[in-house]
Amino acid sequence: MSGHTEAIPRTQRWRTTRWVLLALAVIIGLGAVTAYFTAPRPGGHMDPTATSPNGARALITLLREHGVEVVEAADIAAVEAAARPDTLLVVVQTYHLVDEAILDRLAALPGDRLLVEPMSRTREALAPQLKLGKGAAFGGGGHLDCALREAQLAGAVQFGGANAYEADDDIALIRCYGGTLVRFNADGRDVTVVGNSEFMTNGGLLKEGNAALAMNLAGTNPRMIWYAPQFTEGAAQGGGTLADLIPEQVVWLGLQLVVVVLLLAVWRARRVGPLVAEPLPVVVRASETVEGRGRLYRSQRARDSAAEALRAAALQRMAPRLGFGANTDAAAIVQLISNHSGVDAQIVTHTMFGPVPADDAELVALARELDNLERQVAQS
Repeated sequence: MSGHTEAIPRTQRWRTTRWVLLALAVIIGLGAVTAYFTAPRPGGHMDPTATSPNGARALITLLREHGVEVVEAADIAAVEAAARPDTLLVVVQTYHLVDEAILDRLAALPGDRLLVEPMSRTREALAPQLKLGKGAAFGGGGHLDCALREAQLAGAVQFGGANAYEADDDIALIRCYGGTLVRFNADGRDVTVVGNSEFMTNGGLLKEGNAALAMNLAGTNPRMIWYAPQFTEGAAQGGGTLADLIPEQVVWLGLQLVVVVLLLAVWRARRVGPLVAEPLPVVVRASETVEGRGRLYRSQRARDSAAEALRAAALQRMAPRLGFGANTDAAAIVQLISNHSGVDAQIVTHTMFGPVPADDAELVALARELDNLERQVAQS
């Protein structure tokens, strides 16, 4: 009976422990899932998955909540697979969009286009009818004389520094915010170009009118392709060099600077003649140099450095006589000195590799012992 009564509490304790462990596992799992979906996701400029201030996750989420089908294209192949005449292609300029072949493939795709802060090469490939304005637009507070519905609904927008555009060909160009936002029609498609991308980022949507304009521009069609490349594709990925990214004007400026430096060097150069022997102003005897160095050792009480210098000099002078090299170990050197001088090996070891002298008297004695040892080796 006693064994049966003890088994019941153990069973109850195991059941209680099991439920506690299960509850802890559920809590840990929920915490991990929550941390995964709520933790900040880093990424590059205008990355549709990045929640950092320069990412575009907030805009993509808002567009999807308003019924826009968003295709996040990671490469040009995904863009070509998703492109359709009824689809808006958003091309966001990043440092990875540099290959001309990629730009030509983008130019051949159907549908409307929205170019966000394009560089000159991207603008020439996808919107050749435009050119940069004479100056940059700042702020962008109003939308006077702007017939673009998206801008009229958004109102004032805080762009910051931005490029301004004007027509390079004879086209009907709609200009808003001082030319920061323009639109024209070419080959039956609407091409919209905006000279700033900061208002579309996660950090820029909170400013006045920015979110409304970003959603109006990117949500004009029921379906949108977002292409903000985060890695380099095409020939620039493996065969390109840094020189390919340097503008031609910079190359010419560098060549001019090289020519200027060469001319300056020729102008400032002096003719190099033969060597001229000049007498020394003062002749210093070797004994004075040795005495001065010894006084320095003595003033600093550097008996260790002085002893090491004496022993090294003695070994250097005895090396040609004994025939040992720089890599010969101490035991072999001691044996060679002992054989040639007749001095006991222990005495040679103490003299050549012994401890540091404790005072000046021992240092002087060491110098005498080294001199005697060297003399005996020389006479052998």
